Amino acid sequence: MAQKKHKFSKKEQKAIESRPVFATAENQPAEKVEKKKIKVSVPEVVSVKDLADRSGLSVTEIISELIKNGVMANINENIDFETAGIIGDDLGLEIVSEEIANDEITHEKIVSEKKNLVSRPPVVTIMGHVDHGKTSLLDKIRESHVAAGESGGITQHISAYQIEIENEGKKRLITFIDTPGHSAFSAMRSHGAAIADIVVLIIAADDGVMPQTKEVIESAKLANVPIIVAINKTDLPNADTMKVRQQLSEYELIGEEWGGKTIIAEVSAKTGAGIEQLLEMIILQSDLMELSADPKALATGIVIESHIHRGAGALSTILIENGTLNLGDSVAVGAVFGRVRILENFISQPIKSAGPSTPVRVAGFKSVPEFGERLIAFENDKEAKIAADRFLERAKVRRFAGAKTITKGEEKEKVLNIILRSDVVGSLEAIKKSLSELKHPDIKVKIISEGVGAISESDATMARSTSAIILGFRVAIAISAKKIIEKEKISAFEYKVIYELVDDVRAILEKMLPPIRSEIETGLAKIIADFRNDKKGVVVGVRVESGVLKKGDLLKIISGDVEVWRGQIESLRREKDQVSEVSSGTEAGVGLPVGAKYTISDKVVAFRVEETKQKI
Repeated sequence: MAQKKHKFSKKEQKAIESRPVFATAENQPAEKVEKKKIKVSVPEVVSVKDLADRSGLSVTEIISELIKNGVMANINENIDFETAGIIGDDLGLEIVSEEIANDEITHEKIVSEKKNLVSRPPVVTIMGHVDHGKTSLLDKIRESHVAAGESGGITQHISAYQIEIENEGKKRLITFIDTPGHSAFSAMRSHGAAIADIVVLIIAADDGVMPQTKEVIESAKLANVPIIVAINKTDLPNADTMKVRQQLSEYELIGEEWGGKTIIAEVSAKTGAGIEQLLEMIILQSDLMELSADPKALATGIVIESHIHRGAGALSTILIENGTLNLGDSVAVGAVFGRVRILENFISQPIKSAGPSTPVRVAGFKSVPEFGERLIAFENDKEAKIAADRFLERAKVRRFAGAKTITKGEEKEKVLNIILRSDVVGSLEAIKKSLSELKHPDIKVKIISEGVGAISESDATMARSTSAIILGFRVAIAISAKKIIEKEKISAFEYKVIYELVDDVRAILEKMLPPIRSEIETGLAKIIADFRNDKKGVVVGVRVESGVLKKGDLLKIISGDVEVWRGQIESLRREKDQVSEVSSGTEAGVGLPVGAKYTISDKVVAFRVEETKQKI
């Protein structure tokens, strides 16, 4: 009777395959026998269960390997691609990336779309030091008056504009992005340089290169963006353009007339002199760069600013980088998705579509998009939602991976809790960036809640329970919130200029810090006699070697190099007379409190304590 062949189960088969291979005549040499790794493709973020399903391993095996690597996770926990790769090595898996991102354009797609490329307008950002005339220059170009309406004379938001000029008989468009100039806006300026094709660096002829000027040069160079220099205020009597050119040469920005490659234009935002030549130089530079885009593609763009608009909801200013955005398009911006319900140009006129390099205002998002996030258009709502969900999952993993365990020492650190509300996302990011720079080893700023929109009742309630202060930038305080704020005496402040907000927070932090105590030596003496030391008091004879000893002075007694006692002078006597002070070169009797420690020849140092307010 033939023996029935045993059929191995998957588990048994796996056990057999995992056994060590021993050297035999047939399989020599054994050390070269290596089990091939199983290739498993995973997305940027994958759940434990999904990884188990993809690899054919059990959930228990995956979790066990995670625990070995210090990661506590359950079956539904998400892990990132890097973590999957680390545990995959030990599990005999080759983890490879799965191309799931709908927001990525494949090489084949780029090649196929080259035939659709057309010339596009240059995107130009005006940058420079505060009060060097950036907004005034744009005012002159656009023949408008934005500067007069700005708080504190400083541009508070990024704004985008498009102008049309005549160049060699053709109408040409230039898109301008106006970035704030105060140092508080370094984060916004960095975004400005990153999204621009050309940076126009404006420098006042009477002021020269300043701190923010240097920062702009560094930002533009890091972003590999060409710089055109506009020397402004050349109409002023103390203008010194030669000095500015010399300063610029220190940063490798050498004018063409000096044999360099940097375009330098001399202009006056007040009179308009030199502005036409500046615009021509911008067009010339853009032509050399051969800027192009595909207007037939699905749109991509970048968020310049976002806020809540009464009636329109979440409203964002978007710069279209490639493709064409149409009214009704399905879009995702980071973790936010929606459909383009309102599409307007930069002067708030309704439009049906917008091509590359066009700044537009878009409404239709489920929530407020983040400043600096990329907009991507999709074929339908489902694809947009999937892209937004994937972005959110990746963000969760990044936050989880970057989480920090607080030690007991850190819990004792003084913390200023802040609830922050702003009118637009751009300003919110700039404020957060500035507050993060207020650093001190003994105190820190912690933003426990942030967002765009009015200060609400829930903000006031949270401030009460967390002892937080409320900071509002260009937003109102709801009536219900005001009642709680007044009743509970919560600290709530409203601002229109960012650097005033930052200065006030700095002042609050400095008040929370204990003052620095310094001991200022006022007199030095030597103990030469022991007159009395009993339960009623101590009197020692001293010779004053420098300075002055005064009744009531603080003093310390030094034996060798060691301080043995400190206290206060209770009395001073010269011979039989009570005196208020004794000066250098004289001998005196010094009355000290009971229990004072000393020996003959010890030093007596009189001092006063000065308190200095700590600065941040």
